[in-house]
Amino acid sequence: MSALLSVAGLKVAYGGIHAVRGINFDIAPGERVCLIGANGAGKTTTLKAIAGLLPESAGSVHFDGQPVTRRAPHEIARLGLNLVPEGRGVFPRMSVAENLLMGAYTRNDAPAVRLDLERIYELFPRLAERRAQKAGLLSGGEQQMLALGRAMMSRPRLLMLDEPSMGLAPIMVETIFGFIRDIADSGVALLLVEQNAHWALKTCERGYVMDQGELTLSGNTNDLASDPAVRAAYLGES
Repeated sequence: MSALLSVAGLKVAYGGIHAVRGINFDIAPGERVCLIGANGAGKTTTLKAIAGLLPESAGSVHFDGQPVTRRAPHEIARLGLNLVPEGRGVFPRMSVAENLLMGAYTRNDAPAVRLDLERIYELFPRLAERRAQKAGLLSGGEQQMLALGRAMMSRPRLLMLDEPSMGLAPIMVETIFGFIRDIADSGVALLLVEQNAHWALKTCERGYVMDQGELTLSGNTNDLASDPAVRAAYLGES
């Protein structure tokens, strides 16, 4: 099967700091892939570069065979490659419904948008209950649901998730990852960056370990979860 996302020799630098150092990886259609590593390893920078939010200093990114390097973020999103950013990034003064409709801003099929909006409310009943409420008044977990729903309104083929569990209570983390699995089960491919390696490895089929801007280990998630180095560094086990 040909890759849906292909990253080759990607490098990203901030001035003299080399945050990402020539990484290579592919994601197949419908595949669930995670990227784990310590803070500062380059994970978020990688996602932002793929999404067009940061310039690459070298390398290439292809989505569905098309080069997306140097393309504007809204053009990349229109192709079906969407990022749910760290910290959720909701529009706090806009209502839940308005936030969701912002996810469909690249679309011009109003009847289908309305149908998708109702599907999001079915997937996230709590958002349906709060559709008229300002997003800034939602809890952290509700804002994460909103960020996921907003991304789904663009009809993504690949969803990149940056730290979806950040700041959430354990019971809400479990709920959010249940929603993420539901989204993946619908056929959407995932690239998940998650500090909670337990949930990342449990949710995905394949994973990469990133350290100081380089991919140092890769494999199926069962093997990574059994690797002594991964268990010691990221799962809190000796």
